[in-house]
Amino acid sequence: MTKAKVAGIGHYVPERVITNQDLESVMDTSDAWIKERTGISERRYFNPEKDTVANMAARAARAAIEQAGIGIEEIDFIVFATITPDYFFPGSGVLLQRELGLDGIGALDIRNACSGFIYALSIAEQYVKTGTYRNILVVGAEIQSSALEMNDRGRSVSVIFADGAGAVVVQATEDSAPQGILSTHLHADGRFAEELYVKDPGSSRKNRLTKEMIDGTGIRAYMNGNLVFKHAIVRFQEVIHEALNANSLKVSDIDLLIPHQANLRISQMVQKQLGLGNEQVFNNIMKYGNTTGASIPIAMSEAWLEKKIKPGDLLCIAAFGSGFTWASSLIKF
Repeated sequence: MTKAKVAGIGHYVPERVITNQDLESVMDTSDAWIKERTGISERRYFNPEKDTVANMAARAARAAIEQAGIGIEEIDFIVFATITPDYFFPGSGVLLQRELGLDGIGALDIRNACSGFIYALSIAEQYVKTGTYRNILVVGAEIQSSALEMNDRGRSVSVIFADGAGAVVVQATEDSAPQGILSTHLHADGRFAEELYVKDPGSSRKNRLTKEMIDGTGIRAYMNGNLVFKHAIVRFQEVIHEALNANSLKVSDIDLLIPHQANLRISQMVQKQLGLGNEQVFNNIMKYGNTTGASIPIAMSEAWLEKKIKPGDLLCIAAFGSGFTWASSLIKF
């Protein structure tokens, strides 16, 4: 039986480091306030002269492809998760295809925000298991910094979000060993769509973009932070248990949990609820902030490089975000 495994992982973050002290100079905030509420000390912002969503994704993709031990030309499909594409349309998937010189292969873009990478992984898993493709590039990449309102009005959101890219190669395997993506689990509740969203510009307006929109707050991210926090700590736990139950596993079987890097307090609360030790949870939000769809693959790549994911380990990834959407996956390395 054909299974899907993660054969390679890579990431790229921009060179420009923005510290909490840098933000203190442009808005009424403090290093202590940001750390207490988010756990973030610094983050990365893109260089407009160098970085795009697509070429950051390409850097991460090349690292993942190299680790997988295959040639770029062996990639036969792309699934690209982003809510910050380079253009309104087309999606960044075709731009990544062009960056990598992969003429003719399909490229699918999805917009599931913080849960986007796991949604993308699930799509790749199904394509591989059905025999449609053998080597799928799954990418999460975001440039959030160019949309942030760097002033007191926008500070509750602007201290959180940042830029980066991560990628994995999902590969077909007929190996009988217990290896690969064991399962993925996807959920959504659109009743809360407006609790974490960017309203404008949108196609369901008489005028898609107006001066009033530009001068207002509709083009900026809005987040009901308290409500997101309350829902996240419930949904994270639920979807992690769902994945474990589906595979007749226990929390103690998890070697490493990588939650979406939304807020260090959320990750710590989930860790406490599950009874996991510090060595069983990987967080890097402290130095990268919330990179939305890129956060999980960036963390996976760093954890692998730091040998916190090893052959034979059981990895659990989980996410919660805009939509509301939430998702999880269990991966055996």
